[in-house]
Amino acid sequence: MYDIDKVRADFPILSREVNGRPLVYLDNGASAQKPRAVIEAITRAYSMEYSNVHRGLHTLSTIATENYEAVRGKIARFLHVADEREIVFTTGTTEGINLVSYAWAAPRFEPGDEIVLSVAEHHANIVPWHFLRERQGAVLKWIAPDATGDIDPQAVIDAIGPRTKLVAITQMSNVTGTVVDVAAIARAARERGVAVLVDGSQAAVHMPVDVDAIGADFYAITGHKLYGPSGSGAIHIRAERMREMRPFMGGGDMIREVTRDGVGYNDPPMKFEAGTPGIVNQIGLGAALDYMMALGMTDIAAHEHDLRDYARARLDGLNWLQVQGQSAGKGAIFSFTMEGAHAHDLSTILDKRGVAIRAGHHCAQPLMEHFGVSATARASFGLYNTRAEVDALIDALELAHDLFG
Repeated sequence: MYDIDKVRADFPILSREVNGRPLVYLDNGASAQKPRAVIEAITRAYSMEYSNVHRGLHTLSTIATENYEAVRGKIARFLHVADEREIVFTTGTTEGINLVSYAWAAPRFEPGDEIVLSVAEHHANIVPWHFLRERQGAVLKWIAPDATGDIDPQAVIDAIGPRTKLVAITQMSNVTGTVVDVAAIARAARERGVAVLVDGSQAAVHMPVDVDAIGADFYAITGHKLYGPSGSGAIHIRAERMREMRPFMGGGDMIREVTRDGVGYNDPPMKFEAGTPGIVNQIGLGAALDYMMALGMTDIAAHEHDLRDYARARLDGLNWLQVQGQSAGKGAIFSFTMEGAHAHDLSTILDKRGVAIRAGHHCAQPLMEHFGVSATARASFGLYNTRAEVDALIDALELAHDLFG
């Protein structure tokens, strides 16, 4: 049974007050809070076990290297990837997607080659492809969501043409929580010889993910949304795609040998991990994944689905609030606007009541343009949130409506 009181006790920050009221943290879509297990793992790594990793022969280097490299296996198990050598450490999804853009796409794109992507993408899965548009003449083909916020996988598949070389698609929108059938897209794309990159930043947090079953070529995650440290993350890259990729950055660890006349590169994944890495950040991510896997991703998803349904029912009762994107199978993420109040005003009023939400374009300006708004307020739920916190959100919104309505 999912013990929400025990879960909440694992997160020290949830015991604090903001503006004299208990903290209601509903900004998980931007970054999640950290359980004590992660905080303690980071503290232990710095206070008792810190050293640089790889090639060191002394005790501390051996311990740090073992703890650091163990995280690669944890990520593989979390994502259901059979071969941990297909996991490349990154600072997060943004670096992972830029790695693919530079190391895989740039060498093989010619003017007129196409990238299919959705209007619902985060800027991290848009800007690197604009680089290819600006520098190499790539063509971006956009798929818009329907009235409910859904992305029709068949529309994505139908957009694949003879010049398409990549489909770049999110599995869950960070604005609406819409879930995309990326497995159907990946299956059809592979039949056409087209590579697929999936932005898993949100999906991996809120639902069980089986990357091998999805069948995409690239799957990126970011640690700070997974209850781990900022500056941590990874990307899964299928072995055959790794063999097609040039190095991303040059420096230590990614080399086998360096001479005056040349350089020999290390095998993947080290080939794509130059320099001293974020050792402790990744160790912290490993502790976060241990924590989530111990709770069980199926149980986490069930808890959040209950919150989603309860929040949807309560928000639907506010006829003066416009919720953007109401896909039936969405995650527990709600973006909304209120006539007469800017999203920033809503966030400020809610903060006075101890309720933390996000306001702005959420790094998804094409989606804002599609909705016909410049910004939304966003409440995004996580594994430690409760129905009582949904009620606190509604009470704060009603106060805002009294002030601005």
